[in-house]
Amino acid sequence: IILNYSSTIAFYNPALHSCRLLRKILGDGSMTSTADEFSKLNISADWASTAPNLHENLSLLSSQQVELAKVLIEMGQSHLFQHWAEPGVDDDEKRAFFDQIAKLNSSYPGGLAAYIKTARKLLADSKAGKNPYDGFTPSVPSGEVLKYGDDNFVQFEEAGIKDARKAAFVLVAGGLGERLGYNGIKVALPRETTTGTCFLQHYIESILALQEASCSLAGGDCRADIPLAIMTSDDTHLRTLELLEKNSYFGMKPTQVKLLKQEKVACLDDNEAHLALDPRNKYSIQTKPHGHGDVHSLLYSSGLLKVWHDAGLRWVLFFQDTNGLLFKAIPAALGVSTTKQYHVNSLAVPRKAKEAIGGITKLTHKDGRTMVINVEYNQLDPLLRASGYPDGDVNCETGYSPFPGNINQLIFEIGPYLEELTKTGGAISEFVNPKYKDATKTAFKSSTRLECMMQDYPKTLPPTARVGFTVMDAWLAYAPVKNNPEDAAKVPKGNPYHSATSGEMAIYRSHSLILRKAGVKIDDPVIQVFNGQEVEVWSRVVWKPKWALTFSEVKRKVSGNCSISQRSTMAIKGSNIALEDLSLDGALIVEAVDGAEVKVGGPVQNKGWTIENVDYKDTSIPEEIRIRGFRFNKVEQLEKAYTEPGKYSLKP
Repeated sequence: IILNYSSTIAFYNPALHSCRLLRKILGDGSMTSTADEFSKLNISADWASTAPNLHENLSLLSSQQVELAKVLIEMGQSHLFQHWAEPGVDDDEKRAFFDQIAKLNSSYPGGLAAYIKTARKLLADSKAGKNPYDGFTPSVPSGEVLKYGDDNFVQFEEAGIKDARKAAFVLVAGGLGERLGYNGIKVALPRETTTGTCFLQHYIESILALQEASCSLAGGDCRADIPLAIMTSDDTHLRTLELLEKNSYFGMKPTQVKLLKQEKVACLDDNEAHLALDPRNKYSIQTKPHGHGDVHSLLYSSGLLKVWHDAGLRWVLFFQDTNGLLFKAIPAALGVSTTKQYHVNSLAVPRKAKEAIGGITKLTHKDGRTMVINVEYNQLDPLLRASGYPDGDVNCETGYSPFPGNINQLIFEIGPYLEELTKTGGAISEFVNPKYKDATKTAFKSSTRLECMMQDYPKTLPPTARVGFTVMDAWLAYAPVKNNPEDAAKVPKGNPYHSATSGEMAIYRSHSLILRKAGVKIDDPVIQVFNGQEVEVWSRVVWKPKWALTFSEVKRKVSGNCSISQRSTMAIKGSNIALEDLSLDGALIVEAVDGAEVKVGGPVQNKGWTIENVDYKDTSIPEEIRIRGFRFNKVEQLEKAYTEPGKYSLKP
């Protein structure tokens, strides 16, 4: 049928337009007919029968939105429009639906079509019970096992400090503290309560201390500003920005810090990868987090990785939000990367067999392919048993599993990393973990989604890639805070609690052991119970990163016969504070500006700070204290602040 109206000719094809759409064309006298626009988009004739409600509403959509609709129809997603109302009803909600679709499409490498195709394959593999490690034989990969304080360790630390000015840091911080019993963002949680320094402040101060130490080693006119990227989420983005701005970026230049917001991915309703609608809104797709593996695509798509590469940076270091000991291990681990020229270096800790932590494993396929990756603990034991190791995952003569424990702190060489992401578009290996209703695996208990983990990046690397690991003692490198008091109290005795209680006590233990290694007499700890967790309580010793980043620095700043009693508290807040024949039995807080050189010595004795138990159910106590199960009663201390440059002596 050809209709002529005010010099406008519209070709009416029922397969392309509803009557309402035709009336719209005739009514507005548009010089360019909507029909012509849709004809150019090659909409197939079966749209009217496949998605009649969408077909009726085409006039609401822009040409870009129609293209997205085509993708959805072609990928078998016509159910999304089943409950759409007629034009004129809920029109704003329909447009909002396509705004969401556009975001889901643009934030995933390859778009929604790639997401759905991958999902169908992984869901089919899951239903069939396919083992992702079929054909692979596990073996122990090569790497460095370091002993804190020995000559080898010191050499690696020095090499790491030297190369730190060529590094960039990436903090994965998309999570809230709800799992901990804390309603804020996790990086705002105090790392320890002696000084109250939050995790984010500690991380930034550690990076700034590395920057200064590396530049002083480089000599000359070194102006390196080590960049920090923070991956946030909808839950944490604004609160992270607010924390930074409120505290003047904790001493960093605002230009050094980049926030990259992670988007969520679409949920899946069934084995056919039908996208799940939000049960509360028929015009919205249900979404969930994709996992911290998104950090790779964000660094690539934002162009930040290329900026770093072009600026001459060599390393990128990934770390997670609540490991308060991480920067004790960074200098030596980076030294291993630069000395061994690793493309990928996973920081690891000794791991007991069957411990609930993934193991770094070399996998060799029968077709010759090899890769060094993290294998989850519940997959490692059956994999070993199926590969000629009848006892599975067992401890060797060291008392630990030969497969070191992955702690998700990674160091990549930027050049090969950028080259690989350019090939993949930032995409990395994904997995799906549907919860089935029954053994038939035909229906899910609830919607699922694709997930990815940043440590799975090496899965796509060629065999020529140099992938290794660096093992350090857990007391030095690993004390994550991720469990609430109730869950931590249920952990079998002898296993790590990974709570705010154990995380803070681990910091005091680490500092006490480092000082003991440097020659300070440190009393043994006592055992106490907080929030149902039995922990070692060492002397409460903390220092700012700029005081000492490496073992060599600690040794330089400690001399004579120093001793610290178990009940003591000591906080060192300054770069040029030396301990000389100090005998501490009580509380000592020393702060000094950069130009002040302070020698602290002699006997310091006072009533100190006592530790009081608190009940995590007592809502009158702040959450960040309650989740630890203890607080300090600051009875008496010697506190001294040096605010002017000069040479000082503090000897009571």
